[in-house]
Amino acid sequence: MPSTVEQLSKTRVKLTITVPQAELAPAIDKAYKSIAAGINIPGFRRGHVPNALIDQRFGRAAVLEQAINEQLPDLFNKAVAENELHPLGTPQVQVGDLDGSADIELSAEFDIRPEFDLPSLDGVTARVDSAVVSDEAVSERLDLLRQRFATFKELDRPAAKDDVVVLDITASQGGVDIADADTTGVNYIVGSGGLVDGLDEAVTGLSAGESKTFSSTLLGGLKAGEQADVTVTVNNVRQRELPPVNDEFAQMVSEYDTVEQMMAGLRDGLERIERVGQLNAARDQVLDAVIKDAPFDLPETVLEEEIAARREEIEEQLARAGLSVERYLAESEQQEASTPDEFWADIAARSERSLRARLVLDKVAEEEAVQVSQEDLSEFIVNKAMEDGVSPDEEARHMMDHNHVNEWLGEIRRGKAVDILVNRATIKDSDGRKIDLSLVRPDGTMADPQAAASSVPKAKPAAKKK
Repeated sequence: MPSTVEQLSKTRVKLTITVPQAELAPAIDKAYKSIAAGINIPGFRRGHVPNALIDQRFGRAAVLEQAINEQLPDLFNKAVAENELHPLGTPQVQVGDLDGSADIELSAEFDIRPEFDLPSLDGVTARVDSAVVSDEAVSERLDLLRQRFATFKELDRPAAKDDVVVLDITASQGGVDIADADTTGVNYIVGSGGLVDGLDEAVTGLSAGESKTFSSTLLGGLKAGEQADVTVTVNNVRQRELPPVNDEFAQMVSEYDTVEQMMAGLRDGLERIERVGQLNAARDQVLDAVIKDAPFDLPETVLEEEIAARREEIEEQLARAGLSVERYLAESEQQEASTPDEFWADIAARSERSLRARLVLDKVAEEEAVQVSQEDLSEFIVNKAMEDGVSPDEEARHMMDHNHVNEWLGEIRRGKAVDILVNRATIKDSDGRKIDLSLVRPDGTMADPQAAASSVPKAKPAAKKK
Protein backbone atom coordinates (compact mmCIF):
# COMPACT_ATOMS: atom_id res chain seq x y z
CA MET A 1 0.00 0.00 0.00
CA PRO A 2 1.98 3.03 -1.25
CA SER A 3 2.09 6.16 0.88
CA THR A 4 3.93 9.48 0.74
CA VAL A 5 4.62 12.17 3.34
CA GLU A 6 4.65 15.90 2.62
CA GLN A 7 6.22 18.06 5.33
CA LEU A 8 3.90 21.07 5.79
CA SER A 9 5.89 22.52 8.69
CA LYS A 10 8.32 21.33 11.35
CA THR A 11 5.43 19.83 13.29
CA ARG A 12 2.77 19.06 10.67
CA VAL A 13 2.62 16.64 7.74
CA LYS A 14 0.28 15.46 5.02
CA LEU A 15 0.15 11.70 4.64
CA THR A 16 -1.22 10.41 1.32
CA ILE A 17 -2.20 6.76 1.04
CA THR A 18 -3.05 4.95 -2.20
CA VAL A 19 -5.40 2.04 -1.59
CA PRO A 20 -6.02 -0.49 -4.41
CA GLN A 21 -9.69 -1.41 -4.44
CA ALA A 22 -8.66 -5.06 -4.54
CA GLU A 23 -7.25 -4.70 -1.01
CA LEU A 24 -10.64 -3.43 0.14
CA ALA A 25 -12.51 -6.47 -1.22
CA PRO A 26 -13.30 -8.01 2.22
CA ALA A 27 -14.44 -4.63 3.60
CA ILE A 28 -16.47 -3.90 0.46
CA ASP A 29 -18.21 -7.28 0.70
CA LYS A 30 -18.98 -6.58 4.35
CA ALA A 31 -20.36 -3.15 3.44
CA TYR A 32 -22.70 -4.67 0.84
CA LYS A 33 -24.00 -7.16 3.42
CA SER A 34 -24.48 -4.43 6.00
CA ILE A 35 -26.45 -2.22 3.60
CA ALA A 36 -28.51 -5.17 2.36
CA ALA A 37 -29.44 -6.11 5.93
CA GLY A 38 -30.78 -2.63 6.59
CA ILE A 39 -33.06 -2.07 3.57
CA ASN A 40 -36.37 -3.48 2.30
CA ILE A 41 -36.82 -3.90 -1.45
CA PRO A 42 -39.91 -5.65 -2.83
CA GLY A 43 -39.13 -9.07 -4.30
CA PHE A 44 -36.01 -9.62 -2.20
CA ARG A 45 -35.57 -11.02 1.27
CA ARG A 46 -33.88 -8.71 3.79
CA GLY A 47 -30.15 -9.22 3.53
CA HIS A 48 -30.32 -10.79 0.06
CA VAL A 49 -30.44 -7.68 -2.13
CA PRO A 50 -28.02 -8.08 -5.10
CA ASN A 51 -24.91 -5.89 -5.05
CA ALA A 52 -25.77 -4.46 -8.46
CA LEU A 53 -29.14 -3.27 -7.19
CA ILE A 54 -27.47 -1.63 -4.18
CA ASP A 55 -25.09 0.16 -6.58
CA GLN A 56 -28.11 1.28 -8.62
CA ARG A 57 -30.08 2.51 -5.62
CA PHE A 58 -27.31 4.00 -3.47
CA GLY A 59 -24.27 4.24 -5.72
CA ARG A 60 -20.99 2.39 -5.63
CA ALA A 61 -19.44 5.38 -3.83
CA ALA A 62 -21.66 4.82 -0.77
CA VAL A 63 -20.43 1.25 -0.49
CA LEU A 64 -16.80 2.28 -0.87
CA GLU A 65 -17.23 5.04 1.69
CA GLN A 66 -18.52 2.59 4.28
CA ALA A 67 -15.70 0.17 3.52
CA ILE A 68 -13.11 2.96 3.76
CA ASN A 69 -14.50 4.21 7.09
CA GLU A 70 -14.19 0.74 8.56
CA GLN A 71 -10.64 0.23 7.31
CA LEU A 72 -9.40 3.79 7.88
CA PRO A 73 -7.88 3.29 11.37
CA ASP A 74 -5.89 0.25 10.21
CA LEU A 75 -4.83 1.91 6.96
CA PHE A 76 -3.77 5.06 8.80
CA ASN A 77 -1.88 3.26 11.57
CA LYS A 78 -0.06 1.03 9.08
CA ALA A 79 1.06 3.99 6.96
CA VAL A 80 2.11 5.93 10.06
CA ALA A 81 4.24 3.01 11.25
CA GLU A 82 5.80 2.49 7.80
CA ASN A 83 6.80 6.17 7.66
CA GLU A 84 7.96 6.25 11.31
CA LEU A 85 5.65 9.13 12.19
CA HIS A 86 4.46 10.08 15.69
CA PRO A 87 1.00 11.66 15.34
CA LEU A 88 -0.33 14.21 17.81
CA GLY A 89 -3.94 15.30 17.91
CA THR A 90 -6.75 14.28 15.56
CA PRO A 91 -5.95 13.92 11.83
CA GLN A 92 -7.98 15.78 9.20
CA VAL A 93 -8.86 13.10 6.65
CA GLN A 94 -9.98 13.55 3.05
CA VAL A 95 -11.05 10.74 0.71
CA GLY A 96 -10.46 11.03 -3.03
CA ASP A 97 -12.82 10.13 -5.89
CA LEU A 98 -14.93 7.04 -5.15
CA ASP A 99 -16.93 6.96 -8.37
CA GLY A 100 -14.35 5.31 -10.60
CA SER A 101 -12.70 1.92 -10.55
CA ALA A 102 -9.19 3.26 -10.01
CA ASP A 103 -7.23 3.08 -6.78
CA ILE A 104 -8.56 5.21 -3.92
CA GLU A 105 -6.45 8.02 -2.56
CA LEU A 106 -6.70 9.04 1.09
CA SER A 107 -4.96 12.03 2.62
CA ALA A 108 -4.59 13.01 6.27
CA GLU A 109 -3.09 16.18 7.70
CA PHE A 110 -1.95 16.02 11.31
CA ASP A 111 0.59 17.31 13.80
CA ILE A 112 3.56 15.14 14.68
CA ARG A 113 6.03 14.91 17.50
CA PRO A 114 8.80 17.43 16.87
CA GLU A 115 12.22 16.12 15.95
CA PHE A 116 14.78 16.72 18.69
CA ASP A 117 17.76 15.05 20.31
CA LEU A 118 17.86 14.10 23.95
CA PRO A 119 20.68 15.79 25.82
CA SER A 120 23.36 13.88 27.64
CA LEU A 121 22.52 13.39 31.31
CA ASP A 122 26.15 13.55 32.32
CA GLY A 123 26.42 16.26 34.94
CA VAL A 124 22.67 16.57 35.59
CA THR A 125 22.15 16.90 39.33
CA ALA A 126 19.23 17.31 41.68
CA ARG A 127 19.22 18.36 45.30
CA VAL A 128 16.43 17.10 47.54
CA ASP A 129 15.61 17.41 51.21
CA SER A 130 17.19 14.96 53.61
CA ALA A 131 15.09 11.95 54.57
CA VAL A 132 16.58 11.90 58.07
CA VAL A 133 13.72 12.31 60.55
CA SER A 134 14.43 14.33 63.69
CA ASP A 135 13.29 13.39 67.18
CA GLU A 136 11.19 16.57 67.18
CA ALA A 137 9.29 15.40 64.09
CA VAL A 138 8.53 12.05 65.75
CA SER A 139 7.37 13.86 68.89
CA GLU A 140 5.08 16.07 66.80
CA ARG A 141 3.53 13.00 65.18
CA LEU A 142 3.04 11.48 68.64
CA ASP A 143 1.37 14.70 69.83
CA LEU A 144 -1.05 14.52 66.90
CA LEU A 145 -1.97 10.97 67.90
CA ARG A 146 -2.53 12.03 71.51
CA GLN A 147 -4.68 14.97 70.37
CA ARG A 148 -6.78 12.66 68.22
CA PHE A 149 -7.57 10.47 71.22
CA ALA A 150 -7.86 13.30 73.73
CA THR A 151 -10.80 13.62 76.12
CA PHE A 152 -12.45 16.89 77.14
CA LYS A 153 -13.40 18.21 80.55
CA GLU A 154 -16.11 20.85 80.87
CA LEU A 155 -14.89 23.99 82.65
CA ASP A 156 -16.92 26.47 84.66
CA ARG A 157 -14.63 29.43 84.07
CA PRO A 158 -13.73 31.98 81.37
CA ALA A 159 -11.85 30.73 78.31
CA ALA A 160 -8.06 30.93 78.35
CA LYS A 161 -5.24 30.02 75.98
CA ASP A 162 -5.25 26.38 74.82
CA ASP A 163 -8.84 25.82 75.99
CA VAL A 164 -11.21 24.22 73.50
CA VAL A 165 -14.32 26.35 72.98
CA VAL A 166 -17.45 25.71 70.95
CA LEU A 167 -18.39 28.90 69.11
CA ASP A 168 -21.17 30.46 67.07
CA ILE A 169 -19.92 33.20 64.74
CA THR A 170 -21.96 35.77 62.81
CA ALA A 171 -20.91 38.78 60.74
CA SER A 172 -22.69 41.89 59.51
CA GLN A 173 -22.08 45.12 57.65
CA GLY A 174 -24.14 48.17 58.56
CA GLY A 175 -26.46 45.97 60.59
CA VAL A 176 -27.16 43.63 57.66
CA ASP A 177 -26.28 40.00 58.30
CA ILE A 178 -23.78 38.32 55.94
CA ALA A 179 -25.36 34.91 55.43
CA ASP A 180 -22.35 32.96 54.16
CA ALA A 181 -20.20 34.22 57.06
CA ASP A 182 -22.40 32.62 59.75
CA THR A 183 -20.99 29.49 61.42
CA THR A 184 -22.34 27.44 64.33
CA GLY A 185 -20.84 24.79 66.58
CA VAL A 186 -17.22 25.46 65.67
CA ASN A 187 -14.61 23.74 67.84
CA TYR A 188 -11.74 26.15 68.30
CA ILE A 189 -8.51 26.08 70.32
CA VAL A 190 -7.97 29.48 71.91
CA GLY A 191 -4.72 30.97 70.63
CA SER A 192 -4.47 28.83 67.49
CA GLY A 193 -5.46 31.63 65.07
CA GLY A 194 -6.62 31.09 61.49
CA LEU A 195 -10.35 31.80 61.59
CA VAL A 196 -10.78 35.57 61.94
CA ASP A 197 -8.25 38.18 63.02
CA GLY A 198 -9.03 39.30 66.56
CA LEU A 199 -10.94 36.15 67.49
CA ASP A 200 -8.45 35.00 70.12
CA GLU A 201 -8.56 38.34 71.91
CA ALA A 202 -12.37 38.43 71.78
CA VAL A 203 -12.84 34.86 73.09
CA THR A 204 -10.28 35.05 75.88
CA GLY A 205 -12.11 35.83 79.13
CA LEU A 206 -15.58 34.83 77.89
CA SER A 207 -17.57 32.20 79.77
CA ALA A 208 -20.18 29.85 78.33
CA GLY A 209 -23.20 31.83 77.13
CA GLU A 210 -21.31 35.12 76.72
CA SER A 211 -20.77 37.03 73.47
CA LYS A 212 -18.53 39.78 72.11
CA THR A 213 -18.57 41.86 68.92
CA PHE A 214 -15.40 43.15 67.26
CA SER A 215 -14.34 44.53 63.88
CA SER A 216 -12.29 42.34 61.55
CA THR A 217 -11.47 41.55 57.92
CA LEU A 218 -13.36 38.56 56.52
CA LEU A 219 -11.09 35.85 55.13
CA GLY A 220 -13.62 33.89 53.05
CA GLY A 221 -17.00 34.00 51.34
CA LEU A 222 -18.43 36.58 48.98
CA LYS A 223 -17.27 39.42 51.25
CA ALA A 224 -13.69 38.16 51.61
CA GLY A 225 -11.25 40.99 52.21
CA GLU A 226 -13.94 43.39 53.47
CA GLN A 227 -14.38 44.82 56.99
CA ALA A 228 -17.31 43.54 59.02
CA ASP A 229 -18.67 43.44 62.56
CA VAL A 230 -18.07 39.93 63.88
CA THR A 231 -20.02 38.56 66.84
CA VAL A 232 -18.72 35.47 68.63
CA THR A 233 -20.73 33.50 71.20
CA VAL A 234 -19.10 30.92 73.47
CA ASN A 235 -21.28 27.86 73.99
CA ASN A 236 -18.85 25.70 75.97
CA VAL A 237 -15.41 25.99 77.50
CA ARG A 238 -13.52 22.72 77.73
CA GLN A 239 -10.03 21.57 78.64
CA ARG A 240 -8.34 18.97 76.52
CA GLU A 241 -6.77 16.09 78.42
CA LEU A 242 -4.20 14.08 76.49
CA PRO A 243 -3.83 10.34 77.16
CA PRO A 244 -0.60 9.15 78.79
CA VAL A 245 2.01 7.55 76.56
CA ASN A 246 2.21 3.94 77.69
CA ASP A 247 1.90 0.43 76.26
CA GLU A 248 -1.87 0.57 76.58
CA PHE A 249 -1.95 3.74 74.46
CA ALA A 250 0.36 2.12 71.86
CA GLN A 251 -1.96 -0.86 71.57
CA MET A 252 -5.01 1.41 71.22
CA VAL A 253 -3.67 3.66 68.46
CA SER A 254 -1.39 1.32 66.49
CA GLU A 255 -0.62 -2.28 65.60
CA TYR A 256 2.26 -2.29 68.10
CA ASP A 257 2.38 -3.73 71.62
CA THR A 258 4.88 -1.36 73.24
CA VAL A 259 5.72 2.33 73.25
CA GLU A 260 9.18 1.59 71.84
CA GLN A 261 7.71 -0.31 68.89
CA MET A 262 5.14 2.43 68.27
CA MET A 263 7.80 5.16 68.27
CA ALA A 264 9.93 3.15 65.83
CA GLY A 265 6.85 2.72 63.64
CA LEU A 266 6.14 6.46 63.71
CA ARG A 267 9.74 7.20 62.68
CA ASP A 268 9.58 4.62 59.88
CA GLY A 269 6.34 6.14 58.58
CA LEU A 270 7.84 9.61 58.52
CA GLU A 271 10.97 8.32 56.77
CA ARG A 272 8.81 6.69 54.08
CA ILE A 273 7.01 9.99 53.53
CA GLU A 274 10.35 11.79 53.20
CA ARG A 275 11.66 9.22 50.71
CA VAL A 276 8.58 9.60 48.52
CA GLY A 277 9.10 13.36 48.69
CA GLN A 278 12.72 12.91 47.63
CA LEU A 279 11.70 10.73 44.70
CA ASN A 280 9.03 13.17 43.48
CA ALA A 281 11.32 16.17 43.86
CA ALA A 282 14.15 14.42 41.99
CA ARG A 283 11.82 13.43 39.16
CA ASP A 284 10.61 17.00 38.74
CA GLN A 285 14.10 18.52 38.86
CA VAL A 286 15.73 16.03 36.49
CA LEU A 287 12.85 16.19 34.03
CA ASP A 288 12.93 19.99 34.09
CA ALA A 289 16.67 19.88 33.36
CA VAL A 290 16.16 17.55 30.39
CA ILE A 291 13.29 19.64 29.03
CA LYS A 292 15.43 22.77 29.32
CA ASP A 293 18.29 21.16 27.37
CA ALA A 294 16.02 19.70 24.68
CA PRO A 295 14.36 22.72 23.07
CA PHE A 296 11.82 22.13 20.31
CA ASP A 297 8.81 23.79 18.74
CA LEU A 298 5.43 22.58 19.91
CA PRO A 299 2.55 22.19 17.44
CA GLU A 300 0.41 25.26 18.12
CA THR A 301 -2.89 23.45 17.58
CA VAL A 302 -2.00 20.65 19.96
CA LEU A 303 -0.83 23.10 22.61
CA GLU A 304 -4.00 25.17 22.26
CA GLU A 305 -6.12 22.03 22.63
CA GLU A 306 -4.12 21.00 25.68
CA ILE A 307 -4.63 24.38 27.36
CA ALA A 308 -8.33 24.49 26.44
CA ALA A 309 -8.93 20.98 27.82
CA ARG A 310 -7.18 21.83 31.09
CA ARG A 311 -9.15 25.07 31.42
CA GLU A 312 -12.45 23.29 30.77
CA GLU A 313 -11.59 20.66 33.38
CA ILE A 314 -10.82 23.32 36.02
CA GLU A 315 -13.93 25.34 35.21
CA GLU A 316 -16.06 22.19 35.63
CA GLN A 317 -14.42 21.43 38.98
CA LEU A 318 -15.01 24.98 40.23
CA ALA A 319 -18.61 24.92 38.99
CA ARG A 320 -19.28 21.66 40.89
CA ALA A 321 -17.88 23.32 44.02
CA GLY A 322 -20.01 26.42 43.44
CA LEU A 323 -16.95 28.65 43.08
CA SER A 324 -15.92 31.34 40.64
CA VAL A 325 -12.24 31.76 39.80
CA GLU A 326 -12.19 35.02 41.77
CA ARG A 327 -13.63 33.39 44.88
CA TYR A 328 -11.34 30.39 44.56
CA LEU A 329 -8.29 32.66 44.44
CA ALA A 330 -9.54 34.65 47.42
CA GLU A 331 -10.06 31.54 49.56
CA SER A 332 -7.05 29.48 48.43
CA GLU A 333 -3.88 29.70 50.51
CA GLN A 334 -1.81 27.73 48.00
CA GLN A 335 -2.34 29.86 44.90
CA GLU A 336 0.29 32.49 44.10
CA ALA A 337 -1.89 34.08 41.40
CA SER A 338 -3.94 37.05 42.59
CA THR A 339 -6.04 37.67 39.45
CA PRO A 340 -7.87 35.37 37.01
CA ASP A 341 -5.52 36.43 34.20
CA GLU A 342 -2.49 35.42 36.26
CA PHE A 343 -4.19 32.14 37.21
CA TRP A 344 -5.01 31.15 33.62
CA ALA A 345 -1.53 32.21 32.47
CA ASP A 346 -0.07 29.85 35.07
CA ILE A 347 -2.38 27.05 33.89
CA ALA A 348 -1.23 27.65 30.30
CA ALA A 349 2.43 27.46 31.38
CA ARG A 350 1.79 24.25 33.32
CA SER A 351 -0.04 22.75 30.33
CA GLU A 352 2.89 23.53 28.05
CA ARG A 353 5.33 22.00 30.51
CA SER A 354 3.15 18.89 30.77
CA LEU A 355 3.04 18.50 26.99
CA ARG A 356 6.80 18.94 26.67
CA ALA A 357 7.35 16.41 29.45
CA ARG A 358 5.17 13.81 27.71
CA LEU A 359 7.00 14.25 24.42
CA VAL A 360 10.42 14.04 26.07
CA LEU A 361 9.47 10.93 28.05
CA ASP A 362 7.97 9.28 24.98
CA LYS A 363 11.27 9.92 23.21
CA VAL A 364 13.23 8.43 26.12
CA ALA A 365 10.96 5.38 26.23
CA GLU A 366 11.38 4.88 22.48
CA GLU A 367 15.17 5.22 22.45
CA GLU A 368 15.58 2.98 25.48
CA ALA A 369 13.07 0.42 24.12
CA VAL A 370 11.02 0.53 27.33
CA GLN A 371 8.61 -2.39 27.54
CA VAL A 372 5.41 -2.66 29.57
CA SER A 373 4.55 -6.12 30.89
CA GLN A 374 1.19 -7.51 31.91
CA GLU A 375 2.45 -7.38 35.49
CA ASP A 376 3.13 -3.63 35.10
CA LEU A 377 -0.41 -3.05 33.82
CA SER A 378 -1.95 -5.16 36.59
CA GLU A 379 -0.03 -3.23 39.25
CA PHE A 380 -1.10 0.06 37.66
CA ILE A 381 -4.76 -1.04 37.69
CA VAL A 382 -4.55 -2.12 41.35
CA ASN A 383 -3.02 1.22 42.40
CA LYS A 384 -5.53 3.20 40.37
CA ALA A 385 -8.40 1.17 41.86
CA MET A 386 -7.18 2.07 45.34
CA GLU A 387 -7.12 5.75 44.41
CA ASP A 388 -10.62 5.60 42.94
CA GLY A 389 -12.06 3.50 45.76
CA VAL A 390 -13.18 0.63 43.51
CA SER A 391 -12.14 -2.98 43.01
CA PRO A 392 -9.39 -3.87 40.50
CA ASP A 393 -11.97 -5.75 38.42
CA GLU A 394 -14.14 -2.62 38.20
CA GLU A 395 -11.12 -0.53 37.22
CA ALA A 396 -10.16 -3.03 34.52
CA ARG A 397 -13.69 -3.00 33.10
CA HIS A 398 -13.61 0.79 33.08
CA MET A 399 -10.33 0.66 31.16
CA MET A 400 -11.81 -1.62 28.51
CA ASP A 401 -15.21 0.12 28.29
CA HIS A 402 -13.64 3.56 27.84
CA ASN A 403 -10.74 2.43 25.64
CA HIS A 404 -8.04 3.59 28.10
CA VAL A 405 -5.62 0.75 27.37
CA ASN A 406 -3.17 2.68 25.18
CA GLU A 407 -3.46 5.77 27.39
CA TRP A 408 -2.59 3.81 30.53
CA LEU A 409 0.20 1.89 28.82
CA GLY A 410 1.63 5.27 27.81
CA GLU A 411 1.51 6.46 31.42
CA ILE A 412 3.36 3.36 32.58
CA ARG A 413 6.04 3.74 29.88
CA ARG A 414 6.56 7.39 30.81
CA GLY A 415 6.88 6.44 34.46
CA LYS A 416 9.62 3.98 33.55
CA ALA A 417 11.28 6.63 31.38
CA VAL A 418 11.37 9.03 34.35
CA ASP A 419 13.04 6.31 36.42
CA ILE A 420 15.71 5.94 33.73
CA LEU A 421 16.42 9.68 33.82
CA VAL A 422 16.59 9.80 37.63
CA ASN A 423 18.82 6.72 37.84
CA ARG A 424 21.31 8.28 35.42
CA ALA A 425 21.40 11.65 37.20
CA THR A 426 23.34 12.50 40.35
CA ILE A 427 20.99 13.01 43.28
CA LYS A 428 22.19 14.53 46.55
CA ASP A 429 20.29 15.43 49.67
CA SER A 430 20.48 18.73 51.54
CA ASP A 431 23.28 17.29 53.71
CA GLY A 432 25.40 16.63 50.61
CA ARG A 433 24.97 12.86 50.64
CA LYS A 434 24.60 11.07 47.32
CA ILE A 435 21.47 8.94 47.38
CA ASP A 436 20.18 6.07 45.25
CA LEU A 437 16.47 6.55 44.63
CA SER A 438 16.21 3.41 42.51
CA LEU A 439 15.68 1.48 45.75
CA VAL A 440 12.66 3.55 46.83
CA ARG A 441 9.30 1.90 46.22
CA PRO A 442 6.16 4.00 45.52
CA ASP A 443 5.10 3.69 49.19
CA GLY A 444 8.48 4.87 50.46
CA THR A 445 9.74 1.49 51.62
CA MET A 446 13.17 0.34 50.47
CA ALA A 447 13.66 -2.47 47.98
CA ASP A 448 16.31 -5.12 48.31
CA PRO A 449 19.37 -3.80 46.42
CA GLN A 450 19.94 -7.02 44.49
CA ALA A 451 16.29 -7.34 43.47
CA ALA A 452 16.15 -3.69 42.49
CA ALA A 453 19.29 -4.02 40.36
CA SER A 454 17.64 -6.72 38.28
CA SER A 455 14.31 -4.92 37.83
CA VAL A 456 15.24 -1.29 37.18
CA PRO A 457 15.59 -0.55 33.45
CA LYS A 458 19.11 0.31 32.41
CA ALA A 459 19.59 3.19 30.05
CA LYS A 460 22.00 3.27 27.20
CA PRO A 461 24.00 6.48 26.68
CA ALA A 462 21.71 9.22 25.42
CA ALA A 463 22.33 10.75 22.02
CA LYS A 464 24.18 14.01 22.18
CA LYS A 465 22.69 17.15 20.74
CA LYS A 466 23.68 17.97 17.22
